[in-house]
Parts: sequence; C-alpha cells; structure tokens
Amino acid sequence: MTDERSLNATAGSLLGFLHRGPMTGWDLHATAQACIGGFWTVTRSQVYRELAALTTRGLVEEGHVGARAQKPFTITDSGRAIFALWIDREPGDATIRHPLLLTMAFGAHLEPGRLAAILVDHRRRHAETLAGYRAQRDAADGASVFDLATLDFGIRYEEATLEWFDALPAELHANS
Repeated sequence: MTDERSLNATAGSLLGFLHRGPMTGWDLHATAQACIGGFWTVTRSQVYRELAALTTRGLVEEGHVGARAQKPFTITDSGRAIFALWIDREPGDATIRHPLLLTMAFGAHLEPGRLAAILVDHRRRHAETLAGYRAQRDAADGASVFDLATLDFGIRYEEATLEWFDALPAELHANS
C-alpha cells in the first residue's frame, strides 16, 4: 500500500471530496473553490495533475467519458484507506505566507502614497470576502458541523484582519 505521507494536501483534499461521489476534474476544482478556496489554493492544473497521479497509483479510477467529454473519477478502496491514514496524521504548524505583510515589511521603499493605496484596496477585498462568508453562513442550510466550523474560522479571520487594518498607524495610511 502507498504511504499516506506521500499524499500532498491537494491530493488528500481531492480524495476527501471524492468520498461524496464520482466527480470530474471540473467538479473537483469547483468543489475545492467552494469548500476550501478561502484558505487553500487549488488550481485547475493541480487538480488534473493530481488526478493523473492518483489514477496511476490506483487511488482513483477513471470513469467513462460522458457529456462534453468529461470523465468522472471515483475513489477506490485503496484511496479510501490512504485518505483515512492521511487525514488522521498530525497536520503540522501553520505557516503564514501573506504577500501584503511582505510588502508592508519593505513599505519604506515604496513611492509616497503607494502603500496607502495598497492598504485601501486590500481592506476592501477583505471586507468583500467577509460579506461573502457571512452570506454563505446565512445560506448554509444542511451544512455539516465541520463545514460550519471552517466557515466560522474564515469569518473570524476576516474580522480580525479588518480590525488590524483599522488599527494601523495613521502614517501608514498617509504613506507620505
């Protein structure tokens, strides 16, 4: 049996989504965007690359080509077993990779007013994301406790991020 440690997060996520039933690569990408897209990036090319690797390893099976030349994938028993081991592992520590903070760290090198403009734009985007998460929560009829807990984290993260923006020193907003 293949070692669960050789599953990366994208492959593990795809196996997790396939527990719901057969899905095409397109469906898997859309599901990933809807379910984990707020905190984990999964590109369409990653989905197809991982599906090919998972198929080669016998963890998923390709179905027959259907409408619009789309091919559904189904998780195999081996895939379920590897997923069970993978999801039970210690997830490890979080690593913050926040491009805005990298820009902030070197903000003294920006033209006057540029950092302020970046901050305004990013604050607006976080406010939009928060509104989207709140709308998802309001429409979350039948969502699992796991989905709601993940969504709650997103809401709290965006609220905290907006509080951070609002607490920044005035000179960063002026950036002159």
